[in-house]
Amino acid sequence: MLISKSTEVGGKQLTIETGHVARQADGAVTVRYGETMVLVTAVASDEGRDDIDFFPLSVEYREKTYAAGKIPGGFFKREGRPAEKEILSARLIDRPIRPLFPDNFKNETQIIATIISQDNENDADVLAGVGASAALSISDIPFEGPIATVRVCRIDGNFIINPTFEQVEKAELEFTVAGSEESIVMVEGEAREISEALMLEGIKEAHEAIKKLIAVQKELIAEIAPVKREVPPVEMPEGLQQKVDSAGRERIREAIREREKKQRRKNYKEIVADIKESLAEEFPDCESFISEILHEIEKEETRKMMLAEGVRLDGRKAEEIREITCEVSFLPRAHGSSLFTRGQTQSLGVTTLGTKLDEQLIDALEGESYKSYMLHYNFPPFCTGEAKPIRGTSRREIGHGNLAERALKPVLPNNGEFPYTIRIVSDILESNGSSSMATVCSGSLSLMDAGVPVKSNVAGIAMGLIKEGDQVMILSDILGDEDHLGDMDFKVAGTREGITAIQMDIKIKGISFEIMEEALQRAKEGRMHILDIMDKTIDKPREEISEYAPRIMKIKIPVDKIGAVIGPSGKNIRSIIDKTGASIDIDDDGTTLVASPNVAAAKEAIRLIELMTVEPKIGEYYRGKVKRITNFGAFVEIAPGVEGMIHISEMDTKRTNQITDIVNVGDQVDVLIKKVDRDGKIGLSRKDYLIKNQKRDEQSTRE
Repeated sequence: MLISKSTEVGGKQLTIETGHVARQADGAVTVRYGETMVLVTAVASDEGRDDIDFFPLSVEYREKTYAAGKIPGGFFKREGRPAEKEILSARLIDRPIRPLFPDNFKNETQIIATIISQDNENDADVLAGVGASAALSISDIPFEGPIATVRVCRIDGNFIINPTFEQVEKAELEFTVAGSEESIVMVEGEAREISEALMLEGIKEAHEAIKKLIAVQKELIAEIAPVKREVPPVEMPEGLQQKVDSAGRERIREAIREREKKQRRKNYKEIVADIKESLAEEFPDCESFISEILHEIEKEETRKMMLAEGVRLDGRKAEEIREITCEVSFLPRAHGSSLFTRGQTQSLGVTTLGTKLDEQLIDALEGESYKSYMLHYNFPPFCTGEAKPIRGTSRREIGHGNLAERALKPVLPNNGEFPYTIRIVSDILESNGSSSMATVCSGSLSLMDAGVPVKSNVAGIAMGLIKEGDQVMILSDILGDEDHLGDMDFKVAGTREGITAIQMDIKIKGISFEIMEEALQRAKEGRMHILDIMDKTIDKPREEISEYAPRIMKIKIPVDKIGAVIGPSGKNIRSIIDKTGASIDIDDDGTTLVASPNVAAAKEAIRLIELMTVEPKIGEYYRGKVKRITNFGAFVEIAPGVEGMIHISEMDTKRTNQITDIVNVGDQVDVLIKKVDRDGKIGLSRKDYLIKNQKRDEQSTRE
């Protein structure tokens, strides 16, 4: 049975439809907004898994190129591995729904969002978030929804819900917000140094739209009236809970007071191993139950210690930030480098400057574009003291890198002012909480060290939350364990002027705007503290870029001369590149970038380009190379692709019987332009050059 529900959001109609396609899935909907459509399906296996201690949820977001009337590039002509945009969109769906499943639900669950129509105006990622909630809500899969996702931006003082791609480019802030009827559960986005108050205002505006989208989902759910699966309670052997609690609680209570992370984890593992061994005979095959009980005890005792005593795992107070050290020029040959260390989290940030040829081609549904700034984040296993296989870039690495990239983007110069391709790499060398925000700091310092004319430093901090009933503790600069055992991970990056990027994930059903406001204020105080330390290390960009970075020089050539510079099949431009070793890029408007690590080589390339583009004028001198000889004259190349002829009568001040008596092919010869015909043919004279040169010598002698 086809069921369709619609509502107006952001001035356009959003329609959710079910019962038409993908009917064998547990839940399936299409969501349409404008002419963009996404199909979202939800399927869960019939049986739960007893061999795992986590919820096996996977979310896939896949763009079909047919959605935009395109055929995939490449040899195979079919969609391949998910692109970065698809991975980031899948994370936006996954993060808000993951906390909304029952704790003991261990059935393999998969959400697949497929973009089946793209109108090149409306982004499908927020529609997929709505679709995932709707598909789960109308299925028999246990899900504590519905929730909804929207994008909000601000242009000329006005908030816009679900803006077009074009509007996002003009916006001073752009956030993706997910929430329930009562509160916000996820925020991610970037801004151009906005205030905390303006950020909250934007999130509140998004929440009003979220309520409308939840209302329309409720209409759909009411009509379908799904019967949810029963999730059987975990049947634990009788007496096991009490035995583990009695044997482990006091020991765990003592273990969590160890300040050093590695020793604390070692102590905890010893407790787990001891209790499993001591109870193995009485409770065989119950290792997973014992681990689960002890983890809950650790969580309870840690949270109780924090709330009752105001003491954190490493002994800090709630608002206290770990010790910070900053170094720049850490690597001798990198264009810019820094080492940022905050407690046991350490990021090596490296900036590399390239030319336009180093830009990244983005082949997206909405069309091709080039990216001249990128940040890549790497999280090797040794940074947490682990040894495990490295199998390509993880979704987490892509997500953290994208957040840091957005945080630094507002302070970068535009491409016209600084014509370099910028790549920042953050290698996490140690990790104990908020390595993405350490990446923001190390990346900012490395940009300044590289001489990139950024406006100011950017710092990032992660805030946490412990909430038990009315008791609330907001934590500044959280540790990894505080993130794992807490209720919130709220990352805020920015300058002294305002916020540039945020990411918030809530592990409980939501938080109030009052808590969010307090967390933002505390984040601002922490950000200022970190910026003070960073500015003491380096507070403005170096005046010169690294001697190892390419020198890029810019000239403008007439549009009608572009063809002459390039030459037939690129002959002329290749000739300049071969002679100088410089790289050359010419835009359609004539803007030409010449890059080389050698300044002299870049200048020589520019000289040759100018020779090819300047209109030859009678009386100007050139030194050229003899390319061909005939009975009546010699053809001389005075610039790449520009030739003139010396008639035999203009070869010398004396009579010339044969051209080869004076010059041969390959000789360098000084000439003067004698005439330029209407059709552009250039007449050269060696004789006039010699006469004028002789007169100059005589004048110099007399003086």
